[in-house]
Amino acid sequence: MDAVRLIVTSRRALAAGGGAPDLLTEVWQAQTLAQAIGSRLALAGPPHLRGEATGLADLAGHGIGVLDRAPLDSGEPRAARLTELGDTRACLMHLGGLLGDVGIALVGIACAADDEATYWSCVEAIDAADEARDRVRDMLRKLAEREAALPRREAG
Repeated sequence: MDAVRLIVTSRRALAAGGGAPDLLTEVWQAQTLAQAIGSRLALAGPPHLRGEATGLADLAGHGIGVLDRAPLDSGEPRAARLTELGDTRACLMHLGGLLGDVGIALVGIACAADDEATYWSCVEAIDAADEARDRVRDMLRKLAEREAALPRREAG
């Protein structure tokens, strides 16, 4: 399945809300998808984005790890259905939005947490999602710079 379709599915699932367990499942699904997209870009994406893509995959992996568990009834990760990235710019723009949604969901979970362990794991996951979103912004900036440089080269 195309990355943008998977991202849109994840964003809708996060927006649908539910209790903390359901939201944590969707956060896990989103971070797994971000990790898969980062890994795919690192291996086969534009060469000038591969370093940031590796960082994105690592940060998303950290976001998964600090949540300390895979959801019980999540089944196969949505990311396992990823077959193609499609347009890199569109993929990254949608992924940035998804990571922002992840941060917002985690803030809500952290604020409602009954125990310190959940609170602090959410805080760490928020940091990971925010840093991953920064990587996505860096990649979008590099794409824009590269595209802006192409007409100058052709004119010169």
